[in-house]
Amino acid sequence: MSATVITNIATLVTNDPSLRDSDPLGLVRDAAVVIEGDRVVWTGEASKAPATDNRVDAGGRAVLPGFVDSHSHLVFAGDRTEEFNARMSGRPYSAGGIRTTVAATRAASDAELEATLTRYLAEALRQGTTTFETKSGYGLTVEDEARALRLAARHTDEVTYLGAHVVAPEYADDPAGYVALVTGEMLNACAPHARWIDVFCEQGAFDGDQARAVLTAGKAKGLYPRIHANQLSYGPGVQLAVELDAASADHCTHLTDADVDALANSATVATLLPGAEFSTRAAWPDARRLLDAGATVALSTDCNPGSSFTSSMPFCVALAVRDMGMTPDEAVRAATAGGAAALRRTDVGRLVPGAYADLVLLDAPSHVHLAYRPGVPLVTGVWRRGVREV
Repeated sequence: MSATVITNIATLVTNDPSLRDSDPLGLVRDAAVVIEGDRVVWTGEASKAPATDNRVDAGGRAVLPGFVDSHSHLVFAGDRTEEFNARMSGRPYSAGGIRTTVAATRAASDAELEATLTRYLAEALRQGTTTFETKSGYGLTVEDEARALRLAARHTDEVTYLGAHVVAPEYADDPAGYVALVTGEMLNACAPHARWIDVFCEQGAFDGDQARAVLTAGKAKGLYPRIHANQLSYGPGVQLAVELDAASADHCTHLTDADVDALANSATVATLLPGAEFSTRAAWPDARRLLDAGATVALSTDCNPGSSFTSSMPFCVALAVRDMGMTPDEAVRAATAGGAAALRRTDVGRLVPGAYADLVLLDAPSHVHLAYRPGVPLVTGVWRRGVREV
């Protein structure tokens, strides 16, 4: 098997824990990376790189791990431009708009849904995302939730069953009956296609008891929990996430001191989704508060047609630095190693020997330019599993 060295790297972000004493990113300057097959086999100073069959000159640019987007909703149909326009004109965001996408998704063919999914995956890849999670949640029937997961599983291993997104319209007067469906027949049909189970624990969606029932049933079927928590209001979501050892509590906008302490003293990652706050004009999550308490923080796009229609992790990094109290280093780490932690992965989000060769080449000498030059298409090369795709 031939090896390739990417050399003449101005700054290399490794996220190597053994190099973190001096900085959180394990930065190596004047660096090189050696790829063999789909894995990284060596990183270090370029002058010490081993001989290889192939050589790529980074031209004094920065290289970092591929972004890990641990929260997206990409199996959908339809458009909510009018809703966004109304919101930007003064109407507040609520959980109910999801039902508009449900109607369109149910009416779409498998081919239409998969075409939308692959379109936004390609868009995300061009912006440096090499690992992504995506959810069901826009079908809300046994058949439609199962097909969403089946389609998603063709493109990623990180598939999440979100039958408990909102109560299906047919069960508007019987939410207990819908929870029974989600934890029974629907779960049985969906579990073979998913790794994760999620629930929107929020006013207008599911309360704490309902969320616990959903996640507990999923765990009994071998699915690992994650949860939409504390996005629109204070609530029980974060505490429930920690109680059930969820991989992540996502949104985390409205947190009590007890919520912050619980996250800081657990393995549950606080996943922040600044695209949602941008697109709904809501209060920003306080990343600084979480980081200072010792919590692990991830950044993700929450790409969906209603509340965060962006696939750009660089955009989310810039928002986190500008409006959420994160340093550029912290934001880049949250978008790479943080996302990996939210998926309980150690083989992505880092550039260390044994990790997947998922790399992003920036047209800039430093990762700081992701926040320094917001909106500029800086990603000029992307390798996924050792293959250059951009």
